[in-house]
Amino acid sequence: MNTAIFTHPDCRRHDMGEWHPESPARLQAIEDQLILARMDGLLERREAPLAELPAILRNHTEEALALVRDNTPKTEGDHYPLDGDTLLCAHSYQAALRAAGAALAATDAVIAGSIANAFCAIRPPGHHARPSEPMGFCLFNNVAIAARHALDSHGLARVAIIDFDVHHGNGTADAFRDDPRVLMASFYQHPFYPYTEPEPRTATMVNVPVPARSKGDVVRALIEEHWLPALDAFAPQMIFISAGFDAHRDDDIGGMGLVEDDYAWITKQIMSVARTHAQGRIVSCLEGGYNLSALGRSVVAHLKALAEID
Repeated sequence: MNTAIFTHPDCRRHDMGEWHPESPARLQAIEDQLILARMDGLLERREAPLAELPAILRNHTEEALALVRDNTPKTEGDHYPLDGDTLLCAHSYQAALRAAGAALAATDAVIAGSIANAFCAIRPPGHHARPSEPMGFCLFNNVAIAARHALDSHGLARVAIIDFDVHHGNGTADAFRDDPRVLMASFYQHPFYPYTEPEPRTATMVNVPVPARSKGDVVRALIEEHWLPALDAFAPQMIFISAGFDAHRDDDIGGMGLVEDDYAWITKQIMSVARTHAQGRIVSCLEGGYNLSALGRSVVAHLKALAEID
């Protein structure tokens, strides 16, 4: 078994404008770095299907779905603003269905055992999308949709969601705060968008705020102190990753100081937990990362760890 990449050309057609950092160029930057690292031929490629609406509606309200579906412009080049930095173009609804579809198909394949683990090279991202509304560049919450699919369609009893984006995954937290079947663990820069106040840590919500300019040593220490004991106690049967790379020191969107080796180390810790408790089952979905070079290099480090390539 090997590591698969799930993606689709539709994910590049979602375009919020030349000024917007969440751009189609992000996926091309990942592909370019995979070629430079000579990894493009070492990973299985799978095309993302369109998500079916009942899968979306496991996590989102009808109103949240309609906000995207019914406001997608009909004319090429037009945009519809859902909020100040989340816009729809003529291809956004299709791209959002492909992004969620990638996460769902990857979940099916990993649980079936046809692949060891998966990375979904998708956009729009998802972890800010709340059950009731899109926000923060995100339309549908891809990881949350996939986690509910694993629980409700495949009958798993416990799954974990790990979020290492620089921003708090508020949409994911809103989706699962009161669901004992899901453990969410994250770090995030604070204070920072989406400006949620830190919550008390519980057995299933282990979201750790860190100050700006925090580097890899701070993150590694909090993972060892907070994430790993909680994950071992919870014993997830599958792990999902909200893989944002905007905590990289070269990324101007955030203000943290991680480097590629930190992302590789984090991934290896997650893999160790997955081997112990979850039969190695991991599905990782792209979230943030806006410095194109740093994004591509960090995804390569993440994928090398997932595929166990030295």
